Amino acid sequence: MKRAALFACLLVATACSSNTVTESSTTVAEDALITMAFVGDILPHSPLVARAQRNDEGFSPMFDDITPLISSADLAICHLETPIAPQGEALSTFPFFGVPPTITEAIAKAGFDRCSTASNHTYDRGVKGIDETINALLANDVAQSGMARTPSEIEPQTFSVKGVVFSHLSYTFSYNGLALPQDQEWRSALIDTDRILRDARTAREMGADAVIVSMHWGNEMSHQLNGQQISIADALTKSGYVDLIVGHHAHVVQPIEKVNGVWVMYGMGNVLSNLPTDERWPASSQDAGVFMTTMRRNADGNISFDTPVVHPTWVDKQNGWIIRDIKKSLSNSSDSGVNARELELSLGRTTRVLGDFIAR
Repeated sequence: MKRAALFACLLVATACSSNTVTESSTTVAEDALITMAFVGDILPHSPLVARAQRNDEGFSPMFDDITPLISSADLAICHLETPIAPQGEALSTFPFFGVPPTITEAIAKAGFDRCSTASNHTYDRGVKGIDETINALLANDVAQSGMARTPSEIEPQTFSVKGVVFSHLSYTFSYNGLALPQDQEWRSALIDTDRILRDARTAREMGADAVIVSMHWGNEMSHQLNGQQISIADALTKSGYVDLIVGHHAHVVQPIEKVNGVWVMYGMGNVLSNLPTDERWPASSQDAGVFMTTMRRNADGNISFDTPVVHPTWVDKQNGWIIRDIKKSLSNSSDSGVNARELELSLGRTTRVLGDFIAR
């Protein structure tokens, strides 16, 4: 992973909070090729937390199986759905999450460069939880979009990968009925088409060559798209300001479509969680994937994204909530204790939704 630019940004007086161009370079790369990896919800329910507390390496073993995929990418982005519990306060789980900061260590070790953090659980632990989450991520050299410690921090930022300037924006459909303080509504960002377009346009004006938008949206437990997803994806993709949309929240995988020439990965599933927990939740809430694409920039400055490729994953709860790279596990007979039948069922479920996007 290329983290030097990110780390330099963090060292300069929390430069990531500045509305000036940060983490970026004005150098224009010719014929740039940038590989990207995305995953959906990281949702550490209490059984995962308890297991991590017993593990010598915390949450990290849960990510080991997909670390080669994540660390191979030039840019890797996850969705951290839960806030970190404020220092000195108790951990908590559903419905109001507050997880240990060690999850951010595992995210960094797995090779992620950034997280989207705007979700319906953003405000579960108040403004202190937001501050703690950002601080924990930055302490592990992981940038984020979707939460803010200062008003300027919620504004679009830019960063550079191999000479190409990106902006990553993050929004959520709600805060589960909780209201941000009236004088601190800038602490996160709700989905609003006009605002997203304004932010994306601002990012362009700041020099972004490509704008990635993370959307916490969709109906829980549904592989089908809802009206909000369809209409907003259409508006964003035809604006000319947005180059890629990645989604999460449904807790199951959802389709990938090319809308107005822009790839939209509507829902990437739960890459790490304890779901399903009861009969309300489908087996597919244990399915997800590492969604990969390659961005290409030619010498004329034109940007394009390759057709996404999905490496299906399944959370192996029986063996310690390990995120299994399904095809790798099925081809490796030495993976003792892995339930091949469950892997095959998971692969079948994900293939029925994502079809030709599944890695060969």
